[in-house]
Amino acid sequence: MADGGGWSTIESDEGVFTSLIENLGVKDVQFEELISLDADTIRSLSPVYGVIFLFKWIREPPSTNTTQPLDGTYITSLPENLFFAAQTIQNACGTQAILSVILNQDSPASTPYPINIGPELRSFKDFTTGFPPDLRGEALSNSETIRTAHNAFARASPFVDETVRTAQDEEADVYHFIAYTPVNGVLYELDGLQPYPISHGECDAETFPEKVIEVLQRRIARYPEGETRFNLMAVVRDLRVRARETGDVELLEREGRKRRAWAWENTLRRWNFVGFIGEMIKGVVGMKEKEGPGAYEAWVDKAKQETQKRLLSRRG
Repeated sequence: MADGGGWSTIESDEGVFTSLIENLGVKDVQFEELISLDADTIRSLSPVYGVIFLFKWIREPPSTNTTQPLDGTYITSLPENLFFAAQTIQNACGTQAILSVILNQDSPASTPYPINIGPELRSFKDFTTGFPPDLRGEALSNSETIRTAHNAFARASPFVDETVRTAQDEEADVYHFIAYTPVNGVLYELDGLQPYPISHGECDAETFPEKVIEVLQRRIARYPEGETRFNLMAVVRDLRVRARETGDVELLEREGRKRRAWAWENTLRRWNFVGFIGEMIKGVVGMKEKEGPGAYEAWVDKAKQETQKRLLSRRG
């Protein structure tokens, strides 16, 4: 993969992903984290457009068949209306997986509830129609609009440049996002690190919950026993829309509280607290100094003693 090109790492979080696509102009879509691998949970959120799967990247064991993936079938001749982009940069696989669902669910051919992807993404999709996966990946990596929306959720730190890879980063565990979504009656696995989309057979919106769970269970089974570092996110129609349509006041209120919590959490993610903490410490020190000679030193000594007591208590 090429250099990060100004793309920062973002957190796998339902509030982050929902706000990201809303910033791109997508209407009436949200993300819901799934805490269990069962079809009923997915079906309860219907309509579901697809799922985003986060997992620890491991080198797959050598395959005797290098022309096909370990599970499913490569589709070497891309359907005209299937959006699939190669991943050409680091740090953007989360947003790329999101777009792999969103940009394939904007037509009645895929879903009874087509997504309104907004003018920016509509322009991007129309512009890249007919591009091979590698050029689509380059177009995505060079999209200032998409990159700006993505980087709005980067960690706020004056000490870390998220776009620069260090030796420590290279040694750390690597995680990767991929998308599963039904398009034209087929369940596709869309992974920008694969050469082609992967078909997992016939599938529509109705059979998607059972079908995708089967595929995910087979994938997880390839990991060592006890591995739990997975995250699954469903891409669903805004639950507030359903609540208004059905008159479910309780659901509407619950979703309203959740949105307010997401907004608060996203505000905290963007805020750099280093300056605030520095000013707070200076204010406290100033107050102690005003109390008279030796007040600051006595305060520090007392804090050291309390810290020592807590350490001894923990050791005991």
